Amino acid sequence: MNRQERIAALKAAAKERILILDGSWGVMIQRRGLEEADYRADRFGDDKYPGQMKGNNDILCITRPDIVTDLHNAYYGAGADISETNTFSATVIAQDDYKLDPQSVWDINLEGAKLGRAAADAWTAKEPHKPRFLAGSIGPLNKMLSMSSDVNDPGARSVTFDEVYDAYRHQIRALNEGGVDLYLIETITDTLNCKACIKAIMDLEEEGMDKLPIWISGTITDRSGRTLSGQTVEAFWNSVRHAKPFAIGFNCALGADLMRPHIAALSRVADTLVAAYPNAGLPNEMGQYDEEPEQTSGSVGGWAKDGLVNILGGCCGTTPEHIAAIAKAVEGVKPRTPVPSKHTMRLAGLEPFEIVS
Repeated sequence: MNRQERIAALKAAAKERILILDGSWGVMIQRRGLEEADYRADRFGDDKYPGQMKGNNDILCITRPDIVTDLHNAYYGAGADISETNTFSATVIAQDDYKLDPQSVWDINLEGAKLGRAAADAWTAKEPHKPRFLAGSIGPLNKMLSMSSDVNDPGARSVTFDEVYDAYRHQIRALNEGGVDLYLIETITDTLNCKACIKAIMDLEEEGMDKLPIWISGTITDRSGRTLSGQTVEAFWNSVRHAKPFAIGFNCALGADLMRPHIAALSRVADTLVAAYPNAGLPNEMGQYDEEPEQTSGSVGGWAKDGLVNILGGCCGTTPEHIAAIAKAVEGVKPRTPVPSKHTMRLAGLEPFEIVS
C-alpha cells in the first residue's frame, strides 16, 4: 500500500474496532542494560560530543537500529495496530542537551521513521487482515512557552515561539520524508508549544508536503485535572480542535484509575476519536511501575466497554505484555462514536478580554 492507501485503511480500521497503540519505549530500552558505547557508536565520539550520551534513547535510531526494530516488532507482535517512532525528544531544542547538531537530529527522525516503516510493512505483509501503522512521535520540549524559566521573573522565557515552531518544523519534515502515516503530538504539558507544532504541520502542508492525520495527546499532571499550563480537559480540547485532529486524548503522568474521569470528560465533548494511554499506575518510591498487565487492561477495558475510547495503549511502565493484555480485553468491543459538533461558544481560557469599567 502507498501512504494514502494506508491512511484510508487506518481510518477504516478505526470505525471497525478499538485500535491499539504500543507501550513504553523507555522501560524496554532500560532493560537492555546499554552502555555509553551503544549510544555513541562510531559517529558520536566523545571528541566531538563531550559529556554523557547514555540516556539519549532517540539516538539509538542511528547507533543501535537493531534495538529499535526489535521493539517495534515486540509491540506489533503483541497486537499493536500502531507503533511510534523512537523520536520523542528528537528536536534541535531537546537534543541541545547533548550538543547534537541539526543534521544529526534530522537523521534521528529520518532513520527512526524508516525503521518503523519497514517493521510496519513487514507485519502488514505477514498479516494483511491486520495492517500496521506508524505514528511519528513528537514529544514535548524541555522549554515551555507558557511558563517562566525564572521564578523571579514571570515574563522570562528560555525560548521563543519562532524557535519552537522551527524546531518542530525540522522534525516534522524528516518524519514525513521517512514515511510515517500520522503525527502523534504527545505528552503535551504546554498547549502553546503544541500550537506551534500544529502551525508547523499546517504550514508545511500548505507548501505541498503530504497531508497526514494528526493525533494530539495532552497530559493531566496531577489530581487537579489540569495540564501543566493550567487548562482543564475541555479548555485543552477547545484550544486544539481547529486542527481537526484524527484523535485527541491524554497520556502519561497518571495511571488508568486516575485518568478515567478526564478521558470521560473528553469523550463527552470531542467530535473526533478519543485516545488514551496511561502509565502502569503511579511510580513507587524507587521510580518503578508495579501495575501488572491484567490490572492495566482491566481498567482500560472498562473504559472501552463504557464507550469512552477509540484508541488504547500504554505509557510509562507498560510492556508488550501490557499491550497484549489490553488488546485481548477490548477484542470485539465496539469503538466509541464521536459526539456531533455543537454550534456554541467554546473558550480555552487563553482568550484576551477587555474589561470595561
